[in-house]
Amino acid sequence: MTFKLEKLFVDVFAPQNGDIVTIMYDLPHGEIRDLLAWQDRREMANEWHRQIAGFSQTYGIHVNPIVRYSATGAPHAEMPKYGICEGTKVQLESVSRDSTIIISMPQYSATSPLMGLAKKYGYLRIASMPEVARSMEETGLSANIKEIAETCTRLASLFERSNAVEVTFSTGHTCHFDISDHKPVYREDGILHPGTRKGTPQLANLPAGEVCTCPNETKNSQTAGEIPTVIGDETIVMIVKNNQIIDVKGEGPIAEDKRQEFHQESALRNIAEVAIGCNDRAVVTGNTLEDEKAGFHWAYGRSDLFGGRIGVEDFTSPDKVRHIDLVYAKGNPIVCTRFDFLYPDGTRQTAIINGVLCV
Repeated sequence: MTFKLEKLFVDVFAPQNGDIVTIMYDLPHGEIRDLLAWQDRREMANEWHRQIAGFSQTYGIHVNPIVRYSATGAPHAEMPKYGICEGTKVQLESVSRDSTIIISMPQYSATSPLMGLAKKYGYLRIASMPEVARSMEETGLSANIKEIAETCTRLASLFERSNAVEVTFSTGHTCHFDISDHKPVYREDGILHPGTRKGTPQLANLPAGEVCTCPNETKNSQTAGEIPTVIGDETIVMIVKNNQIIDVKGEGPIAEDKRQEFHQESALRNIAEVAIGCNDRAVVTGNTLEDEKAGFHWAYGRSDLFGGRIGVEDFTSPDKVRHIDLVYAKGNPIVCTRFDFLYPDGTRQTAIINGVLCV
């Protein structure tokens, strides 16, 4: 399948006469070293900018010069106040406020602060694409947006009707995610047409295809269990109780590092998200942006972007803010072998078997 940026742009944004488009990305600096993939992403962003400018007259839209800013060094950390546009210092919020469409293509995810801007300026439609890679043009970015939206609608209904989710991992461990407080369910369906997300921020990650919610974060939350993950060459197990990571099982140095990290940064212990990816062209490559569209994943740390209570102020400093996604799609070292929705009447519905979506 040959990727066509114009088709993706139209399918996602349904551009209107008078729309103002801004593409932005981050830059390495100081101790934040550059990477080949990061360099290629910046060139990809430049190419997208040229292509969108090339077909802009067809839709009566204006394309701003690219905005660049100093990298935060951490996913979901607050963006700097200022960036650079054609050699001139600009306020990122002012640029955003004066745009109607933003495409963010950074190394370090800016989804959380961009979500804040989307909430503040309801007319903004934002595509957040942290760590996007050129290869995704032929995989997740080429998926049928309409079909993804239909699947997201079905999955969102299941989340909304459920009080809990139960997940079994290929290691044999299990975890119960309490969603009985029914926070908003977010559909990352890739549809950012004007006026289609009334009452919710108009932001989506691309590649599209995910439905997620924030679990019950109260002291009485029933979220509990054991969640395994592979980091480097170690398999560790996070012990969860009352929606908090209370311990880490493992004998190696990575397990010890994680124990220290959770001890020093209590906000990271929070279970922030439970989600299903549903993009049928997404492939597992080790890049979280696309991997999380391929199957079950969860996250810990910052949760306010999904209606939770943990935000920037809960961390010891802004540079410590994190929202870490862990993915268990087919092709990962550990796979979700079963994902069940639990309904208030005691029945359940299976949505994933052996890493494959079955609803």
